[in-house]
Amino acid sequence: MVRVKAKAVVTSVNAVVVALLLACAGLLLASGPAVAHDQLSGSEPADGATVAQMPEEVTLTFTDNPQGIGSEVQVMDAEGSDWADGEVRIVDNQAIQSLKPGAPEGEYTVNWRVVSADAHPIEGSFTFTATGGSAASAVPSQPIDEASPEPTENVSDGGFPWGITIMILVLAGLVVAIAVTARKRLGSTRDDDAV
Repeated sequence: MVRVKAKAVVTSVNAVVVALLLACAGLLLASGPAVAHDQLSGSEPADGATVAQMPEEVTLTFTDNPQGIGSEVQVMDAEGSDWADGEVRIVDNQAIQSLKPGAPEGEYTVNWRVVSADAHPIEGSFTFTATGGSAASAVPSQPIDEASPEPTENVSDGGFPWGITIMILVLAGLVVAIAVTARKRLGSTRDDDAV
């Protein structure tokens, strides 16, 4: 009778351990796509678009929320002048770059670099054409030196899936606690058999 009880405890412990391991595996598989690099999903003005007047800002939309560090957006005219004004603002999944007033009509190249949610820098470029300049006049900044050193990768723990890691640790702790409890019960059951 006691052996049947001990066997039932071992079987239930094994079932719980297998269920917890399957749950951990499911969490790891489900987190796979979440740690992929973000991608640019759209922009305003859109790539290749023609706008009637130079906009006051350029908006880049990403598949996830980029981090607020290391972001840079350049809006270059045909002469190589950068019309970006101030720092890039990160709002949810968008990077917004204000533009200086007085930009002439013509084709513009937008070069961008942000740090994705998984802490890796991503970058790209696109073009748009303004058939009319912006209303006020301003002197653009000097062209960016092509020989400038490559930016270093900004690493932040903001994109690390801490929630999943903590959940796995809690599940592992539960497995250990169940195993210890089952072992104690089996030990006390064997002691009862010996008496």
